[in-house]
Amino acid sequence: MTTDTAKTPFPWLIIAAGCIVAALTFGPRSTMGFFQLPMLADTGWDRTTFGLAIALQNLCWGLGQPIFGAIADRYGTWRVLALSALLYAGGLYMMAVADAPTMLYLGGGVMVGLGVAAGSFGIILAAFARNVAPEDRSFAFGLGTAAGSAGMFLFAPITQGLISSVGWSDALVYLAIAMFVVPVFAAALRGNAQSGTQSTSQYEQTVREALREAFTHHSFVLLTAGFFVCGFQVAFIAAHFPAYIGDIGVSANYAVLGIALIGFFNIIGSLAAGVIGQRHSKPMFLVGLYIGRSIAVTLFLLLPQNGTSVIIFSVVIGLLWLSTVPPTNALVAIMFGTRHLGMLGGIVFLSHQVGSFLGVWLGGYLYDQFGSYDPVWWLGVALGLFAAVVHWPIREEAVPRGLPTPAQ
Repeated sequence: MTTDTAKTPFPWLIIAAGCIVAALTFGPRSTMGFFQLPMLADTGWDRTTFGLAIALQNLCWGLGQPIFGAIADRYGTWRVLALSALLYAGGLYMMAVADAPTMLYLGGGVMVGLGVAAGSFGIILAAFARNVAPEDRSFAFGLGTAAGSAGMFLFAPITQGLISSVGWSDALVYLAIAMFVVPVFAAALRGNAQSGTQSTSQYEQTVREALREAFTHHSFVLLTAGFFVCGFQVAFIAAHFPAYIGDIGVSANYAVLGIALIGFFNIIGSLAAGVIGQRHSKPMFLVGLYIGRSIAVTLFLLLPQNGTSVIIFSVVIGLLWLSTVPPTNALVAIMFGTRHLGMLGGIVFLSHQVGSFLGVWLGGYLYDQFGSYDPVWWLGVALGLFAAVVHWPIREEAVPRGLPTPAQ
């Protein structure tokens, strides 16, 4: 009885602060698609140019996350989140004043991407894992992911309202200013991998040992490969869905409504994923999620497309949107513990962002080549089925370990 009560109470202050940070960092980047048409109308650039910038953003997000995760593991979460605010704000401002594609690529692509990487789910969820008992982690991860979804839901109408009232350039400046709130709330997430209530049970490893163990572990490799598909699907939709809605002759108001609905139902889906992952097989749950995405896109493409179908699709895809994140991160924590969770979770997310890069870039490139987004939609369907197959054999268990050997 004493042992149970001695377990850490649920750290609501840390969870609440992390959720606010997740909403602030995920919200603006999820609205990038709203800037495409007005920016291109003013600058004369094509969709390939905009698509490449957002693709670079996703790639830099992925490349930066394992690095920032390792830095947070060693030097502390707050420092990395404060750096996130500076990079993010600077990138959004450069995007606002860009007068050439190169400046758009550097600001909206590289700097925003690195800013999101330093303030992303992997950094925040690793901090949660260090302070939450293992039996509560999936639920905590669901809360953090849902908060990012809430940011998507809240920032969609805010961003579109700003674009309508002050123009796309000034709207980006206002979003840049909002990033300076991040370090304030991030103060509650101080600490590194050696702190937190779960640190005493960690398995001590060097970074090299952790990487070697992860990349020789079959389930980790499969999880990493499967998460590529998640990135491809959601990044393509986030960047190109508003333009696609206009292409099929549906009012632009449905684009705002669609992104907002994805964000709102993403909250529900992420919370549900946290609860389901706590009680049921996480790999099998992921199998179902990827199959569900492929079915949803197939029906959306084959059935009549109108405002009603956009709403229904947005609700369904919202439920499936980031519900992959809680079980995926929870599986990494189960396999390897929390000692290098920021870095290892970042590696899995790097795969996600390579997929994001291709999804966004191919969306713009193939549209300019064929005048249609259909090839990328159908590629996403096929990849969803591939991801379902890949997740099937993943084993939800810790890696077998003997006693740690002393360093040579």
